[in-house]
Amino acid sequence: MSTYLIGDIHGCYDELRILLTQVQFNKLVDNLWLTGDLVARGPNSLEVLRLVRDDLGDSVRMVLGNHDLHLLAVYAGISCNKPKDSLTQIIKAPDADELINWLRRQPLLQIEEEKKILMAHAGITPQWDIATAINCAREVEAMLKSDSYQLFLKAMYGNMPNNWSNKLSGLARLRFSTNVFTRMRYCFPNGKLEMNFKDIPERAPVPLQPWFSLPGAKHESYSIVFGHWSSLRGQGTPNNVYGLDTGCCWGGELTSLRWEDKTFTRVPSNHQPIK
Repeated sequence: MSTYLIGDIHGCYDELRILLTQVQFNKLVDNLWLTGDLVARGPNSLEVLRLVRDDLGDSVRMVLGNHDLHLLAVYAGISCNKPKDSLTQIIKAPDADELINWLRRQPLLQIEEEKKILMAHAGITPQWDIATAINCAREVEAMLKSDSYQLFLKAMYGNMPNNWSNKLSGLARLRFSTNVFTRMRYCFPNGKLEMNFKDIPERAPVPLQPWFSLPGAKHESYSIVFGHWSSLRGQGTPNNVYGLDTGCCWGGELTSLRWEDKTFTRVPSNHQPIK
């Protein structure tokens, strides 16, 4: 039995199927971890959702990404359906309701105690210990599963608050947690989030630092797996921190990490890069 962790798929269905074939993934015995952003930007988001939900099923452990949450908001009529996101095929699908209801019941944080893996789409803020990260993830997940989830979707957009406090409450607390788990890249030295700069660390203005470079970003014996940051191309992270988004939808690659021997497998994009 092997555990395969795959970076952001973004509708790259063909590349996902090729990658699963190359690693000889067996859904009956292997486990598949997905870093989120199953949808948007790539050409076949609907097929990706159906494959993950219906075919791969119980073999999958995934987390939600910012584009997955955006799909929920678009479907609820809260946000605009931008052509570049390529979500229309999902919105108009006959099984759209079932797919959306399945998607909003997926977690923001995955933890494997035996293998000591933590996985979140964007990462885990250095301002949190593990217990706080778990608690904040479960709060957002509970809201998404509830009948009030559209209230949360309306309030999740925005960059503030950008600093953690146990005194945060209500929708502001949920927005901060969502930004950490699904949008974060850079922090100020004190851990405050900076949500606007997206380029590679070598071009980051002083004093911004990648979240994983700050003291407190690494957690005891756990390894952290994340996606979201395609311009990193999986490079420049500390030991035991793995960035798996290698920009398949942008003309890059779809990347898998086999956990047991830390073997990487990469499949190049086979479609026209989005612009």
